[in-house]
Amino acid sequence: MYQPSMGNDTNDTALERCILHGLACEWEQAVWMLPPGLGRALKKPLFALENARSRWGRWQADRREITLSRRLVLDHPWDAVREVLHHEMAHQLAQEVLGGNGEPPHGPVFRRACALLQANPEASGRCPTLYERLADTGNKDGDRTLRRIRKLMALAESGNRHEAEAAMVKARELMARHHIEQIPRNTASDFISIFVGRPALRHFREFYHLAPIVTDFYFVQGIWVTAYVLERRKMGRVLEISGTRTNVTIASYVHDFVERFIDTGWTDYNRGRGLNRHRKTDFAVGILHGFRTKLEKEIGGAGASAPSKTLMALADPALDSYMAVRYPRVTRFSRQGRVEETVYGDGVRIGKKLVISKGVTDAGTGPVKRIPGPRR
Repeated sequence: MYQPSMGNDTNDTALERCILHGLACEWEQAVWMLPPGLGRALKKPLFALENARSRWGRWQADRREITLSRRLVLDHPWDAVREVLHHEMAHQLAQEVLGGNGEPPHGPVFRRACALLQANPEASGRCPTLYERLADTGNKDGDRTLRRIRKLMALAESGNRHEAEAAMVKARELMARHHIEQIPRNTASDFISIFVGRPALRHFREFYHLAPIVTDFYFVQGIWVTAYVLERRKMGRVLEISGTRTNVTIASYVHDFVERFIDTGWTDYNRGRGLNRHRKTDFAVGILHGFRTKLEKEIGGAGASAPSKTLMALADPALDSYMAVRYPRVTRFSRQGRVEETVYGDGVRIGKKLVISKGVTDAGTGPVKRIPGPRR
C-alpha cells in the first residue's frame, strides 16, 4: 500500500501519475501474455482513478477507459490492485475483441476473457480484495489449524532453546498433517496467489535462496513474476507464491520473518566491523543454508513424524494444474556466486539455530507480518 503526502497536491498528483503509469505497464505485460492474434487486436485504453466506494474498478466502453478506485490503489498492496486491473481488462477484451457486446457483463465471453488473462471473474464490485479473502479463509479446518500454529509459535518464543525447538517441530508436523489431509479435497478454487517481498528491479542473491526454502518446506509453489516497481517507475520482478489460503498465509509469514531475522542479525553481526553490502549477502546466504539444513534434519531425521517424512515426495495434483494454467510459460534460472567463507560460515551457524516464532519485532522498523487469526 502507498502513503501519499496528505495536503500536498503536487506530491499526491505525482503519486497518482506514477500509479497510472504502473497500470499501463501492467496492462502491456498482461497483453504480452495473450495469444499473439488477440494481443495485437487489443488496443491500449485510457486509465483513470476515481473516488468510488461501491466498486473497485470499471471498464467504460464508450470512453475506452479502465478506472480504478483510489481507495484500492492507495490502501491495498499492488497484487490486489493488479487483480482488479486484470478483471477490468477482461471486460475490455470481451467487448472489443471477443465479440461479447450482446451478452450480460459477466457472461460466457467475459469468462473466456478471464481465462485468457488469468483474471479473477469476481474481482470487482463489492468483492473482498485479495488480502481480505486471504484473511478470511472460509474454512473451519484451516482456521483451527492457524489457531493451533499461532499457539505453537508463541511457545517458540521461549527463552529455553529446547522448548522452542520442540514447539516449532510440532508446528511443522501440524502443517504437514493438515496439508496431506487437504490434498484429496483441493480444487482450483481453493488456491490463491500473492506477492511476498517487494517488487524490485534487482534482488540480492539471498532472496533467490530464500524463495526455494519457502516453496520446498511450506507447501506452496512460487514463481518470479514481472511486476511494476512504483519507486523506479519500471517493471521489475517479485516472488509470487500459490497454494491454499492456510498454506499461503503461513509461507508468507515465514518469508517475512526470515527476511527480518536476516536484517536484525546482520545489524548485530556487523556492529563495529564496517563490512559492505556484499558481505551481508554472504552472511544471509549462510543463514539460509543453515536454516535449510535444520529443516531437512527435522523432516528426514529419526524422530520425524510420518507426515513430515513423506511430505518431500508428495505432490498436490490440483495445485500443479492450477500452476500450469496460471503460468503456461515458465523459464528456470539460478543465482550463484562466490562467498567470503568466514562471514558465510558465521551465518550458517546462526541459521542452524533459527526458530520461527510469532510476532517478533525489530526496533525502529515495526512488527513482522503476523499470522492473522480467524475473522469474527
